[in-house]
Amino acid sequence: MKTKLQREPQISETICTDVAFSELVLHHHPPLTTKQLLQPSVEIGVILLDFHCVVLNASLSLSKFLAAMTLSLPRFICTSSRIAFMLHQVSCMMELEQAQAIITKAGLHAHLPFSTKLVIFSALSPMGNLFHALALFKETSMDNSFICNTMIRAFSSSAFPLQALYIYNHMQTMTVFSDRFTYNFALKACSRAHRFSQECRTFDGHDFALKGVELHCTLLKLGFGEDPFIQNSLLSMYCLCGFVPIARHLFDEMSNRTLVSWNIMISAYNRINDFESADYLLKSMPHKNVVSWNTLITKNIRLGNIEAARRVFYSMPERDVVSWNSMIAGCVSVKDYAGALTLFFEMQNANVKPTQITLISILGACAETGALEIGRKIHQALKVGKYRIEGYLGNALLDMYAKCGNLNSAWEIFNGIRIKPVSCWNAMIVGLAVHGYSEEALGLFSAMEQKLDIVRPNRVTFIGVLIACSHMGLVDKARWYFDRMIKEYKIVPDVKHYGCMVDLLSRWGSLDEAYQMIKIVPFHASAVLWRTLLGACRRHGNVGLAEICFLQLAKLENLTDGDYVLLSNIYAEAEQWEDVIRVRSEMIDMHVSKKAGYSLVDEK
Repeated sequence: MKTKLQREPQISETICTDVAFSELVLHHHPPLTTKQLLQPSVEIGVILLDFHCVVLNASLSLSKFLAAMTLSLPRFICTSSRIAFMLHQVSCMMELEQAQAIITKAGLHAHLPFSTKLVIFSALSPMGNLFHALALFKETSMDNSFICNTMIRAFSSSAFPLQALYIYNHMQTMTVFSDRFTYNFALKACSRAHRFSQECRTFDGHDFALKGVELHCTLLKLGFGEDPFIQNSLLSMYCLCGFVPIARHLFDEMSNRTLVSWNIMISAYNRINDFESADYLLKSMPHKNVVSWNTLITKNIRLGNIEAARRVFYSMPERDVVSWNSMIAGCVSVKDYAGALTLFFEMQNANVKPTQITLISILGACAETGALEIGRKIHQALKVGKYRIEGYLGNALLDMYAKCGNLNSAWEIFNGIRIKPVSCWNAMIVGLAVHGYSEEALGLFSAMEQKLDIVRPNRVTFIGVLIACSHMGLVDKARWYFDRMIKEYKIVPDVKHYGCMVDLLSRWGSLDEAYQMIKIVPFHASAVLWRTLLGACRRHGNVGLAEICFLQLAKLENLTDGDYVLLSNIYAEAEQWEDVIRVRSEMIDMHVSKKAGYSLVDEK
């Protein structure tokens, strides 16, 4: 059989319908070499190449096919069917670039079907490269309506929406035909560009809103004004650009409002906290779908009314993953971590698959409650599902391990994240500092400073650094870091930074310096700072300063039983018994009773 396969490639084609057979045939067939393909008999070379197409189409192995195609083939061997097969199998940019080289070598780079497939993969595939698509687009297809729409669509959903508007303008200049899809994607680009301009302050967002108005006028001129698809895109554009009254006027004039139209307007009113208008529209809706209910949940959460959101959630006729995510995130936002975990378990019982958004919220709840085992199970599930531990998900997992004290796992996650944002560095530095690994925390901060071209420390970073200095008693070094934070990194200290410094100075005996620092803070000193210094006064037996702290606390807020007891104990340790009696009497007069201490044990 082996000899027969070697002599007759056509026989190989007839049995290559099964992957196992394909691999067997490929193994027994002579290697495809340049010499074989360029034999005097062109037919044999073509048959060999077609044989590889059949075998590789069954085994889905593109790399060997590309290796065969990149040989010095005569132009007539690179037929359209073989190139079409090759493009159909492309799964990454490296394979696409190889395929592009073969097409160019064959002189078919201007062939529209091939250039279209190259652009579509580069622009829309998760494994593509948008700017490679742009280069291809500029070289071959700038006058093709379908490819122009593809490029506008891709850029309108990217971090570069302005490029989508440039391509739209090019279409108008070159009189390339534009359809309703063109305008839908262009309107989306206006909304996205406006949002980015508000976040980055790079461009005037008003310009993008005006571009949207220009598109609206063009649509009316072309007769697309009554198209529901276009009308919803216009509603969304006006709402996201901040022109909600114009959107409402357009909405009121719509003769055929869809559920999408209603939901766009309700979401817009919720975003600007006009809950009265949102409620009016919600009650006026002829039919509600799950998106409408989700909007109502979001509104209640934004108002801080988690119980109202919960009532809406449990009264919904059906729920989707967004409903669950909204409720779980809402519980986390109001620090109802137990409620968030309960909802997560209910979600699993309802056979709703959690998304990354779900897991990020739940990992946050685990971090705050110390639910390490639940966090570990989520991590294990991510490993089994072969999720990439990157971005927000990687940071949430790292933060959970760091706050729960499992620093070995935190290090593992930290080292596995390829692109580390500042939040990733912060979680690791603060985690190390809080759990007593001060030297490692400061070492990691030094490593971070070596990468200032990639990541820059922020106010949270320096909180971790100051905590590390406090635990090690590095008073001088803490002063140095605090000064650098202000002068070198231009970070204005807030109450947490001053709190760290006051704690450090008072903990290690510099009570007067701590007192002077509280007096010069650029904002109204909080009770936390005075209470920190009051606690240090007991450790160091400074009665006079303790009395000052106590009086300052009384000016800021109602004194707690802990404040009275602390001052009473300071007097007792100084054997000032009359003052002890006076403080205890004040507690009785102010109806402040000492609360009994207690502890909780979590039953597993």
